[in-house]
Amino acid sequence: MKKIITIIIIVALFAFTGYRLYSNKEKNAQEVAIVAQKEAQVAVRTAKVADEKVTSFFSANGTFEAEQDLNVSSEVGGQVIKIFVKEGDYVKAGQVLAQTKADRTNVQLDNAKAVLENAKADLQRFESAFKTGGVTAQQLEQVRLQLKNAQANYNSASIVSGNTAVRSKINGIVTSKEVEEGTLVNPGQPLFNVVNIDNLKLKITVDEQQVSKLKVGNMVKIKPSASTDFIEGKISFIAPKSNGAMKFPVEILVANKDKNLKAGMYASAEFASATDNATALVVPHKAFVGSVSQNKIFKVVDGKAQMVIVKSGRNFGDKVEIISGLSAGEEVITSGQINIDNGTPVKVITD
Repeated sequence: MKKIITIIIIVALFAFTGYRLYSNKEKNAQEVAIVAQKEAQVAVRTAKVADEKVTSFFSANGTFEAEQDLNVSSEVGGQVIKIFVKEGDYVKAGQVLAQTKADRTNVQLDNAKAVLENAKADLQRFESAFKTGGVTAQQLEQVRLQLKNAQANYNSASIVSGNTAVRSKINGIVTSKEVEEGTLVNPGQPLFNVVNIDNLKLKITVDEQQVSKLKVGNMVKIKPSASTDFIEGKISFIAPKSNGAMKFPVEILVANKDKNLKAGMYASAEFASATDNATALVVPHKAFVGSVSQNKIFKVVDGKAQMVIVKSGRNFGDKVEIISGLSAGEEVITSGQINIDNGTPVKVITD
């Protein structure tokens, strides 16, 4: 009997020890899971979507392009025997930039001229013979047709012979020279690039709400990124349809008398709005993933990042109007987007 009691006590001790070990294991697993979950969270900063009073201006960014930008090509093939300009030179429309070798074209012109003279002489002989009955009317007509063709060939050869001079078609500055003396060129091969920056076009895009407020001829304030001063421009073109990003291309013509502005420079255009002290649903500009035109924003839902596609509106500097896709009070991620994806757990941090 005493041995049985001892066995029972030993079994009970083993059972109790096993239970405690199992309980501790489950507790440790839960703690590890909690720690792992916390460590998997990505730290982000956020901002609230809010209705705010906006200024009476909206802005759009773009780059300047030359009003005229032309590649000057050789109209005939041949060897370049003389170049008269260098990069940076100002040239006028019609000015000769280069000369190609005219030997071949002059031979063609001489041959065409000889054929034309023979055709004229043949016509005189056939007309005399026709009066005496020596040739038929059909033969005379064939000779007249030969003279017409010879005249056309001579005119064509004369044009080609005169096109050995490579001339600029516009006033402007030679920005590049793609040929050297002695180079053999083909007809239509670009030899020079000439750019006229007397006037520049600022090319921007605006959304459907903004484009309805604009008209061709409206004056616009423009601030080049390379200057602290504003300049004036005039809207010269508004696209009749939107591009693939649902934006409307707009061109603003700017006079550039001092040549201080260059094609490719960045600038912002500011437009007066029809409403003053209006409110708009806005988010920080940095809430957008990539560029504003991609319309992608992460918001925080139940501790996780959720990507939403929004429809953006006016640009108010560091704020952008949201037309649809978000509601006031929602929390959008403004920092840390590069480390998250749709559904990534996030931890909001504050400064």
